[in-house]
Amino acid sequence: MYRAWLVAHEELTPGTYTGASLRKAQASEAAAQAKLEIAKRGLVVTVTRNYYGFISAQRKYATAQLAAQQAQRFFDIAQQQERLGQVARSDVVKAEISSRQQRQAFDEATLAMDNSRIALAVLVFPTFNENFSVVDDMQSAPALPPFADVRAMAERSNPDLRAATELLRAAGEDIRIARSAYLPSLIIEGVYGIEANEFALHSAVSADPSLGILPNLGYALTVNLSVPLWDWGGTRAKVRQSETRQRQASATLTQAQRQLVSNLYSMYNEARTARTAVDSLRRVAELSIESLRLTTLRYEAGESTALEMVDAQNTSVQARNAADDAEARHRVAIAALQTLTGSF
Repeated sequence: MYRAWLVAHEELTPGTYTGASLRKAQASEAAAQAKLEIAKRGLVVTVTRNYYGFISAQRKYATAQLAAQQAQRFFDIAQQQERLGQVARSDVVKAEISSRQQRQAFDEATLAMDNSRIALAVLVFPTFNENFSVVDDMQSAPALPPFADVRAMAERSNPDLRAATELLRAAGEDIRIARSAYLPSLIIEGVYGIEANEFALHSAVSADPSLGILPNLGYALTVNLSVPLWDWGGTRAKVRQSETRQRQASATLTQAQRQLVSNLYSMYNEARTARTAVDSLRRVAELSIESLRLTTLRYEAGESTALEMVDAQNTSVQARNAADDAEARHRVAIAALQTLTGSF
């Protein structure tokens, strides 16, 4: 007996004809894409913090260098006036202390700038490379939109909400997959080929040669319908487990919505306060520079004390550093807010 069959087999399970498995896979993929977007936005914040931290360190380096030069000038003036008998020895001592302190501050600022450069290089380049420069654009931060617009952007494009929503959708499809075990499955099998005493398209039947030459090709179709009746509660348990996971995903989505509102208010207020601080502290820095200039002129004229000079120098350095920190804080606050809203 020769058998040469071509078999076509198709099994239609409940998961196939309901499409729940495909929809769950699509929801899981969308949730994974949202989580990838969360990671990318978090990386942007990290890079922004290191980038503007390096720019701030460069500015503080320049400030410390200028302060060291001004302290040395004050020391020279004090020595000159001591030789002329116009000031006491205590002024020279105070000026020398200030000069040495400012030189030490300059060394510390140099170290901080070098460390910031290394940290940024490690983060940005695949191989360690310190041969790069940055553009100081801290003063060109994007304008902060009204809160209503920011909230609308967050509700529309927040990846945390999107991930939680897709996970909830996947949990709903899990329930459908579990319930599909109650549905019947259909198996269809088709057979086409030869089953004969000779391997040929036509031959005589050995059992009844009187029939003559007959065709050997033929086909058969089998349909099998399986209906589930009893599984000792296994399907019911799976359904309840899926429903529990759906409730958990729903609670996660609700928490994500609440957390979004909380973070949105917090980050928006941080960005707005940082913007106000930039304007205020930049003005303070300008005033401190002018105050130092006037105090220096008064000291040269013998109308100011050494303590006033030292105080003016320290105030100028602190004010300029505070203004630089405020600008870096503002850029980082904008980047953090954009993790919720996307670019604006």
